[in-house]
Amino acid sequence: MTAGMEPVEVLVVDDDPAVARINAAYVTKVPGFRVAGTVHSGADALAFLRDHAVDLVLLDHYLPDLPGLALLKRLHTLGVDAEVIMVTAARDTATVRAAQRHGALQYVVKPFTFAHLRSKLDGYAALRRTLAAAPEAGATQETVDRIFGAATAPATQPESLPKGHSVLTADLVREVVHTAGTSLSAQQVAVRTGLSRQTAQRYLKLLEHAGLVRRRLRHGGTGRPVHLYRWNGPDE
Repeated sequence: MTAGMEPVEVLVVDDDPAVARINAAYVTKVPGFRVAGTVHSGADALAFLRDHAVDLVLLDHYLPDLPGLALLKRLHTLGVDAEVIMVTAARDTATVRAAQRHGALQYVVKPFTFAHLRSKLDGYAALRRTLAAAPEAGATQETVDRIFGAATAPATQPESLPKGHSVLTADLVREVVHTAGTSLSAQQVAVRTGLSRQTAQRYLKLLEHAGLVRRRLRHGGTGRPVHLYRWNGPDE
């Protein structure tokens, strides 16, 4: 987040309390974001939003009292000034298109990894920064392009993996390299993840191919040169 900007206040809406806690924990792991509350029904979400101003709502579609899409429409009708990211198991095209028509900023299909949700939050943070820097008199076409580009920021890991590769394993390797703060060898990644060196190296190559890690060769000593990997993806 840009220095001086207030944290993004997030309301998590999910009918399953355990899932809501996991989603809230994911949000708190992203710098610049703060969980304002968690609720488990549409009525509770409306009641919360009457008393609290939030910036972003993570909204499930399958709520016990009304569909998430109906709540999304209600929020706009009531003039609630908050962006919405749908976070739901609903994956049918009609629901996805309806969410887009009714103003959802992004759509995340369950189950998902922390890295995937983080990419959507990073995109929202970029959108806020762009809007904050936009001139009051009006946006130029260049600014408009940046705003719409920020709202659809690319993911922080490959969206599709070759056959035989696990999204969870890719997320684990990505997280270790991202948070290391320094270059790591495949062996060091293997130790930190509990994977074999060969498996760690295989996933590091995938991330390198996606442009998310940078590889360099370290010479020195009497042994063979070692390949070192460092995070090269987006930061906050």
